Amino acid sequence: QAQVRESGGGSVQAGGSLRLSCGTDEFMYTNNCMGWFRQPPGKQREGVAIIYTGDGTTTYTDSVKGRFTISRGAAHTVNLQMDRLKPEDTAMYYCALGSGAWCRQKLNFIESNFGTWGQGTQVTVSA
Repeated sequence: QAQVRESGGGSVQAGGSLRLSCGTDEFMYTNNCMGWFRQPPGKQREGVAIIYTGDGTTTYTDSVKGRFTISRGAAHTVNLQMDRLKPEDTAMYYCALGSGAWCRQKLNFIESNFGTWGQGTQVTVSA
């Protein structure tokens, strides 16, 4: 069964930076979509950033544009660099992996498109 392995996260003051990483095996990584969703306390889960590993195409939710960067890393990993963090970025962050035509044609945050999820890593930003 496909799995994703998350690392990173932690606590930081507002304005600081954190980096999340998510890895999987070569078969699942190749030409699929990987990304991050987050669930703030008491709120619904929302998409943050996705990357198509085939050509590096990315999409971001509006609230993180210009602050977060998702990229392809080494050894079948995807990294999320989070800069200028705000208290409202506090959430449990989940790595997700999905495949299908949608991934190559139009990136989106529809959760049912992602068949593999990580257990989550906590990001806490204090004011």
